[in-house]
Amino acid sequence: DILVDGKLCDCDVVVDCKVGDPIPLEVKLTNWSKHSVGPFALTVTPYQDYQNGVHNYELQDAITFVGSNTFYIDSVKPTKDSVYFGALLFLYTGDFYLNIKFHEDNCSRELPLSWFCLPSVHIRAMEPVA
Repeated sequence: DILVDGKLCDCDVVVDCKVGDPIPLEVKLTNWSKHSVGPFALTVTPYQDYQNGVHNYELQDAITFVGSNTFYIDSVKPTKDSVYFGALLFLYTGDFYLNIKFHEDNCSRELPLSWFCLPSVHIRAMEPVA
């Protein structure tokens, strides 16, 4: 599950946030397999989708992470959850998306396939109301 500002994200949800306010990001992974998985890393990369097949990943002047955009995970035990917290800070208005990728440290261990089907996260950063 992915939560942005406490709201569960799925493909139909747009999360609204205010420019200049830190927005909590929570990624919860559940291991339904019969064996532990890990170690691996989880990287969150923001981008803009121009709706013409072009994605802009050069957003270092528009979005910053409070902390790191990469979570290093030792292991997730069978039938257990592992939750990771971070925060985003939007510096400009606009529609943004989050791309979440996994990086395995050990190729012989397979991550659950459902982790590769995480929902698209759509965030709309708006001007604060005066």
